[in-house]
Amino acid sequence: MTLTPIEARVLATLMEKARTVPDSYPLSLNTLLLGCNQKSSRDPVMELTEAEITTALRALTPLNLVRESSSSRVTRYEHNFQRGVGVPEQSAVLLGLLMLRGPQTAAELRLNAERWYRFADISSVEGFLDELQERSAQKGGPLVVKLPRAPGAREQRWAHLLCGPVDLEAIAASGGNASAGSSSVAALTERVAQLEQELAQLQHTVRSLCAELGVSPPGQA
Repeated sequence: MTLTPIEARVLATLMEKARTVPDSYPLSLNTLLLGCNQKSSRDPVMELTEAEITTALRALTPLNLVRESSSSRVTRYEHNFQRGVGVPEQSAVLLGLLMLRGPQTAAELRLNAERWYRFADISSVEGFLDELQERSAQKGGPLVVKLPRAPGAREQRWAHLLCGPVDLEAIAASGGNASAGSSSVAALTERVAQLEQELAQLQHTVRSLCAELGVSPPGQA
């Protein structure tokens, strides 16, 4: 099984939205298009068309990686990655993140996985990555590879092999040799923004509840 970059993006987007926005999942074609083309948490950023996504869905369906949902008048799609590939939940999470965000260190993967799955520590992430790298030929062969250490980086990054062998020259040309420290800062910044948004939503809920009960919000006389 070798996916095209577009098929990988479609599949990983379905995997992401199943965990981060379960209320709107399975996804309609339009929602899937928006998710594939979003500017954040994507490397590389893509500008796909509905026709390209439809073609990818048609290719993924016979591979048992995507299924159509018939519970709505609008056709919706859901992934079947974990069962279709034959990997545990934690491994599926790591592969989904690598398909969406490109090569990452184990520390970056643990941080970026917060909304998908909470790994206990970096060692547990590395354990699942090692299993994916050492996957036997009977099960389909390795699904990830540990990349050579980039100049100036303290940690090695991992890449998925679902689209075939990794092109190291292409990764370097696309800026893949940026230091792990810079990537970690970007991930932390994104996480802080998410937490700030969640805090604002909680504050709004508390104010609404206080108004219904006729009491002052916490911190106010």
